[in-house]
Amino acid sequence: MRLGRESEYGLNGLVTLAQEGDGAVMTLDAIANRHGLPRSFLAKIFVKFVQHGLVKSFRGAIRGYGLARSPGEITLREILETIEGPDLFERCLFCNRRCADLDPCPLHEGWNSVKSRFIELAEGTTLLTLASANRAPAPIGRS
Repeated sequence: MRLGRESEYGLNGLVTLAQEGDGAVMTLDAIANRHGLPRSFLAKIFVKFVQHGLVKSFRGAIRGYGLARSPGEITLREILETIEGPDLFERCLFCNRRCADLDPCPLHEGWNSVKSRFIELAEGTTLLTLASANRAPAPIGRS
């Protein structure tokens, strides 16, 4: 399981919306500019968010995007699976191929114990938790 820039940018965008407060609607340009993100890339991510019911798209006098649900109801797991795919938590962190009980990678057993804790963390962390940190999430996979 490898998280990329798409997850980083998507999390930044959703945290921004959550920090604006309930009912806030922001243009994609405003969200992108706040974090120096490429607008076109962020637009593709937000299409996924709309399709999966995480955000709503508004047209007309008020244009932009707003959260479809309360930030306390949106989990990190939901966000990451929307971006990375529903099989995200089944992928092996250590091997490019899909390892399984019948065809394990050398670190399969260790990954299974870590994976369950990561799933618990992702299910227990909400967008509200991330937004309450009063900053955008740290870049994923960078030191």
